[in-house]
Amino acid sequence: MPTSKAPSRAKNIVLGVGGGIAAYKACELLRLFTESGHHVRVVPTEAALRFVGAPTWEALSGQPVATEVWNDVHEVPHVRIGKNADLVVIAPATANLLAKAAHGLADDLLTNTLLTARCPVLYSPAMHTEMWQHPATVDNVATLRSRGAVVLDPAVGRLTGADTGPGRLPDPAEIFAAAIRLLDRPGEPDLAGKRVLISAGGTREPIDPVRFIGNRSSGKQGYAIARAAIARGAEVTLVAANVALPVPAGAKVTRVETTAQLRDEVVAHAASADIIVMAAAPADFRPANYAEAKIKKVAGEAAPTLELTENPDIAAELGAAKRPGQILVTFAAETAEAGTALEYAAAKLARKKADLSVLNAVGDGRGFAVDDNTVTLITPAGVLATLPAMSKDRVADAVLDAAVGVAPVGDPADPDCSRPA
Repeated sequence: MPTSKAPSRAKNIVLGVGGGIAAYKACELLRLFTESGHHVRVVPTEAALRFVGAPTWEALSGQPVATEVWNDVHEVPHVRIGKNADLVVIAPATANLLAKAAHGLADDLLTNTLLTARCPVLYSPAMHTEMWQHPATVDNVATLRSRGAVVLDPAVGRLTGADTGPGRLPDPAEIFAAAIRLLDRPGEPDLAGKRVLISAGGTREPIDPVRFIGNRSSGKQGYAIARAAIARGAEVTLVAANVALPVPAGAKVTRVETTAQLRDEVVAHAASADIIVMAAAPADFRPANYAEAKIKKVAGEAAPTLELTENPDIAAELGAAKRPGQILVTFAAETAEAGTALEYAAAKLARKKADLSVLNAVGDGRGFAVDDNTVTLITPAGVLATLPAMSKDRVADAVLDAAVGVAPVGDPADPDCSRPA
């Protein structure tokens, strides 16, 4: 779960609450903001107060709550609240609220606030699947995103009644993480309108129904890149291999187990992606033969011999099929000394026709399953940057910064086909 730190400066956050059953989850989101030291003004719709009353919001925020522009008119709240905000978060954002925001309607305090805010705005929709997938909602979301707002895709799960599907409000901790990233990077989302495909985690190659060949990758770095890309306005598809982490709010997640499954899912989504980040650790080899029953240890008999065969090189396949302008980012996890590791990573970069390689040192408590990472960013022109040890969240933004700024290999706009932009 994302953790909060005391902010360098307390920010003014407006938490808009729409009239949906998920309004009760916004109480937890409010608690995360206030416990992080931020000032939060809750602005619910009139319908939201049917689910959670004003006294609850006032007690949790320490701020007055109003729904109409007629309260405290002398303070001009319908203008002042939005203008003073560093961030506006709408959770849950109902279909009705998204429609009003997209069309500039302002018939209550919250919709007026949205028109006057000049800070980042984050919408976290929650509604029934049919409402989320209706062409009107799809168009409204596209309109808001085109204006620079960050609209998270809802989670998939149990909805009101017996129905299940996309439309569930993401976990409040993940909405909080997305919001904090927006506070850390104010300004227009530089990945708005971009599609980013990310792989994360480590594959498992079954030996028998009980055992498998795997690796130590936890998926933390890939998930951090997904959260960063979402906060920067991208539409993110995440292919997760055996990852036991909360789903980043707004990501479309497909879960896989083996390298072959990872390859199939990544290839299926690659053609429509603007940026592909291969942060997963796929197994290079798999057992040549799968035992249908558990392999038993028999006293007096020698241990069985495990024959391995090569797995497909997913990144190389993606590099060979890249379309003009598409960016491919690969990871190179190495245990070798720095100089040798750089040679390995540079060779992999060329072999896979990637545009950016992220070399990270692993082993001895480094890289895998920890919160920090030490990476070197490499382009076909050479080393772009060697970063000191830092959080994987910060590494994520550094990787995306480099991906946005690099010239794609073979791009006709780059006659050298190698230099960083």
